[in-house]
Amino acid sequence: MFRAIASKRLFSYSAAKLDTLAFIEVANGKVSPASLSAISAAKEIGKPVTGIVLGPEGDKGKDSAAKVDGLSKLLVAKDAKYDHYLAEEVAPLLKEVVTKNGFTHFITPASAVGKSFLPRLAALLDVQPVSDIIKVVGEDTFVRPIYAGNALATVKSKDSVILASVRASAFPPAELSNDASIEEISESVESGNRTEFVGEELVQSERPELGSASRVVAGGRGLKNKETFESLMNPLAEKLNAAIGASRAAVDAGFCDNSLQVGQTGKIVAPELYVAVGVSGAIQHLAGMKDSKTVVAINKDPEAPIFNVADIGLVGDLNEAVPELVSKL
Repeated sequence: MFRAIASKRLFSYSAAKLDTLAFIEVANGKVSPASLSAISAAKEIGKPVTGIVLGPEGDKGKDSAAKVDGLSKLLVAKDAKYDHYLAEEVAPLLKEVVTKNGFTHFITPASAVGKSFLPRLAALLDVQPVSDIIKVVGEDTFVRPIYAGNALATVKSKDSVILASVRASAFPPAELSNDASIEEISESVESGNRTEFVGEELVQSERPELGSASRVVAGGRGLKNKETFESLMNPLAEKLNAAIGASRAAVDAGFCDNSLQVGQTGKIVAPELYVAVGVSGAIQHLAGMKDSKTVVAINKDPEAPIFNVADIGLVGDLNEAVPELVSKL
């Protein structure tokens, strides 16, 4: 059970009543694509939107974030304690900002960061968050998928402050054509946190980022091993200038890093083109890619469930089909 921690000092920015607060992730000085989609969802609520960026990264990317269309103001908390977005530090600050300024809505991308701190923030505010929304019906009503995306639930919140995470693939990214005013939060909130950031190991790639790529090639268990996965998927991705994804079965088998997993427990993608190679099409995987505009499936099993959602299907040996496809691209 979480306990709200009161701030020792007042914030330095104006305390005028605002409406919707949107959390903006910044990496390497750039606003994340998922945050741009979250801003689009926030605008559909119909109230003025204030953005907030945190930590040294947020301070570095504040000028870029202020350009996001739809923002009336951008708040910046540049204290180093908010770097790496530790939920134990972020949630108390956001709770203080929401309550002191009378925000009625808080919106965040349904990313790893958003999923980390949103439950803690909800506990501090004593409200029920609405997760992974794909449509804004009204100020208090949203649509979200349930049962691995096989059904859609329309949810109405009666809380005084509505917290929601946004599925990025369901909303177009906001444009960068604005010039919102920037205000700094000069004082930090004492969280009493005993958690510290130790380190991280990031997978570096020159290819497009999986969550926002317009083209994705994904490999499954049918690729048999890591060597086959790399020898077939890398050339195909290079030809298509696509991001590489994988099914959970392929990740669990060690074919690739778990950051490439697409599905209910991985990343949700909706590219223009999704090429599934050796992917059977388990319901958990389909939940993460079925909104793709065009789905191409290559599998030797004609009864594979992936063919039920594929626009183009090829039944054949992927060891022959993929190299031939690469040679003709």
